[in-house]
Amino acid sequence: MKIRTLLLILPALLLWACEPEIDQFEPSAGEADFSVFVSVGNSLTAGFADGELYRYSQENSFPNIMARQLGYVGNEIFRQPLMKDDLGFGNRLVLGMAEDCQGNESLGPVPAGGTPDPGNFESIAEDGPFHNLGVPGAKTSHLLAAGYGVLNPYYGRFATNPSTSSVIGQTMALDPSFFTLWIGNNDILGFAMGGGEGEPITPPEDFQNYYGLLLSQLTANGARGAVANIPDIASIPFFNTFPYNALVLTSQPLIDMLNEAYNELDHISFSFGPNGFVVSDPGAPGGMRQLVAGEKLLLSLPMDKIRCEGWGSQAPIPAEYYLSLGQLSQIEDAVESYNAIIAQYAKDLDLALADANTMLKNAKTGIYFDGLEFNTAFVTGGVFSLDGVHLSPRGNAIVANLFLEAINEQYNASIPLVSVTKFDGIIFP
Repeated sequence: MKIRTLLLILPALLLWACEPEIDQFEPSAGEADFSVFVSVGNSLTAGFADGELYRYSQENSFPNIMARQLGYVGNEIFRQPLMKDDLGFGNRLVLGMAEDCQGNESLGPVPAGGTPDPGNFESIAEDGPFHNLGVPGAKTSHLLAAGYGVLNPYYGRFATNPSTSSVIGQTMALDPSFFTLWIGNNDILGFAMGGGEGEPITPPEDFQNYYGLLLSQLTANGARGAVANIPDIASIPFFNTFPYNALVLTSQPLIDMLNEAYNELDHISFSFGPNGFVVSDPGAPGGMRQLVAGEKLLLSLPMDKIRCEGWGSQAPIPAEYYLSLGQLSQIEDAVESYNAIIAQYAKDLDLALADANTMLKNAKTGIYFDGLEFNTAFVTGGVFSLDGVHLSPRGNAIVANLFLEAINEQYNASIPLVSVTKFDGIIFP
């Protein structure tokens, strides 16, 4: 009987002895000090989403998500200049049913409606100091500018003195021990989102000067930090939702009518199936031409003008709603130059580099977290919010992890990552 009992127990002991030992994860700050963490940048840092800065979007900003994780390694407080409600200044988009010019209803981004809390437009400087210093609309030079709060109401509402203070000055008053800096997007996006008709791209040599001035101040007192590079617009839904050749013609009489209408412009012709939209171009014969492969229509293009007023076929689409190959080349050159500058500063100053550009390029074809696929498709992809430029809560969680991974590697830290799927994507009605 004793032998039989021993034979029964022995396999169990052998299995127990063969179980792998799992090391307990011990959070560690490594070589960095996270006691005073600040995050500097533009709308991507502020938590702007769905066309507006509002309370829920701020609560799910990537710096706020990071701050929770940095609490494991010494960070004690992270204040944000929160809006009073989920309407912000009143421009928020939500998913809802809308009727187009043909009377058809479809689900898409619509204004949230409602009346914003008046407190959103009032100064909250006395509630500071604030550690999230992301300012929607800010270019690199704007973070250095004294009195920027007078020009930008998003900064004006939490600036210590709107007429004299600067974002970088307000940052350094906190004496940060660790920082993130994600800036430079708006130095290019102003040009890109205006179809090349609006603000010019900041020259790379000017960007390098402004960026260097920011980092010289941020690192002056020995602070460590992490910087992120600039995503290519080919990864952003705002520039990749409407195909250049989405003018699909299946009626031969209509095709004949259009070809007759443009018979004096032999560079414009239509055929059965997909066709390039007709766009305004002062350099083309007759001041118009058709889009070609690689050119991009913008998400701001009013689709009712296409459906009911003949834009793109009977009348050219105005220049502010598309990007030509030449304009795209200017943008790509600027992104490449900016990212080389950012990478060099990160190397020279021993800063962590979060490669947002590569991450979003990979996301175009799909990236996976917790068994779920995420991509950059508009509305359905999960990474971007309803404005097609800014991140959803899940997108912010992905970026927070991107920063944390870079910090862990650069500073031999062990900061736990977040579970991306615990955050919201696009909320459907």
